[in-house]
Amino acid sequence: MSTRRTFIKQALGSSAAMAASGIFPFSRVLGANDRIRIGLIGGGDRGQEIFHAAIKCPNVEAVAVADVYTRRLDEVKAIVPSIHTYQDFRKVLDDKSIDAVLIATPQHQHALNFVPAIQAGKDVYQEKTMAFNPDHARRMKKAFEGSGRVVQVGIQAISTPGFTTIHEMVAADKLGLITALHTHHYRNAPYGGWTREIPADCDPQHVDWKGFLGEAAPHPFDPQRYMNWRFYWDYDGSNVFENMVHQVGFWYKLMDFKIPDSVTMTGANLLSPKMQVPDTMDISMLQDKILFTWNSMFGNDFYGEGHDLLLGNKGTVSRNEGDQVRFQAQGGEMRGVETMCTESPEGGQAKGYFEGTPVHMQNFFDCMRSRKEPNCPFELGYRAAIACQMSITSYHKKRAVRWDPKTEDIV
Repeated sequence: MSTRRTFIKQALGSSAAMAASGIFPFSRVLGANDRIRIGLIGGGDRGQEIFHAAIKCPNVEAVAVADVYTRRLDEVKAIVPSIHTYQDFRKVLDDKSIDAVLIATPQHQHALNFVPAIQAGKDVYQEKTMAFNPDHARRMKKAFEGSGRVVQVGIQAISTPGFTTIHEMVAADKLGLITALHTHHYRNAPYGGWTREIPADCDPQHVDWKGFLGEAAPHPFDPQRYMNWRFYWDYDGSNVFENMVHQVGFWYKLMDFKIPDSVTMTGANLLSPKMQVPDTMDISMLQDKILFTWNSMFGNDFYGEGHDLLLGNKGTVSRNEGDQVRFQAQGGEMRGVETMCTESPEGGQAKGYFEGTPVHMQNFFDCMRSRKEPNCPFELGYRAAIACQMSITSYHKKRAVRWDPKTEDIV
């Protein structure tokens, strides 16, 4: 009898051949008004957030949830008492009545869930960062190509009104020649606000530890590694994977950026001794003839959680975490300042963070029915993931790195 890890490796390795041969099982064809049946893989904090957004969409039914921690299963069952619960995500994929899965597991598990989900004929809402490393990205790409599946990557800012506003301004040449894009993500919170207390039931009896580890390096059961997985390189890629990816995906689509020509990252862990990953960092990406920079820290919140400046020789456009967009023309003090988008639709906030997940989720379901490409398709999630992976590789190697399109690897 094969082990869970053996199954995962076999599924990932065989998916490309199955896609090429056209033998992927496909879900039923959905009509415009058909009910969509969903499963959730990963019922933690973010999983429950996207789950709430999904079940609020019209004509959507939650069927099953999988999580390696029984506490999370109980929490999701409290939301939908009729839902089926499993510690093994494959049980969700085995249910042929399920049309789509929402994947919100830790970063290192994304490919391990995604490839079998595509193989099972499910459409996928995949939380960011889409792929943990180049190997996972290649395997996910091979699984997706030719599958006919709808994949929406969870970079929800692309679905906000501010995206459309800025796109129209760029198309109208209001900014002129653009040569720089500066983006920031600042928090004044120890450990980025990620620290979680260890519940009394976080033990081997209630956590499928081997299932959590997946292909990561083996370790004896450690509740800190499980609950605070964002602290460890084995499972996460720092705030680059947690939040930079949102800003990268937003601007990659708006500006039609490809994988960077080169990336340099520097940083350090200055305030968070229990965490392996850096808490202060600066990244420079050369995107053809535009310099794209991003910096982040956890000891000051001056810029807030998402502040972007697109700079051209005719003007500057800014966007903040509340999806507020402003334009300032060059020449003259504060001349031509316009507040382009300050009110949020239902479910959002005019001030503070703008939560675009509800409209992003609805776009996913709309595209499941129409079979059109969603707002953040696989290919965009792939490019954004590679840019983030290049950043982390540069940090570890302490030098600039490039992407080799022939080998699909970082050099």
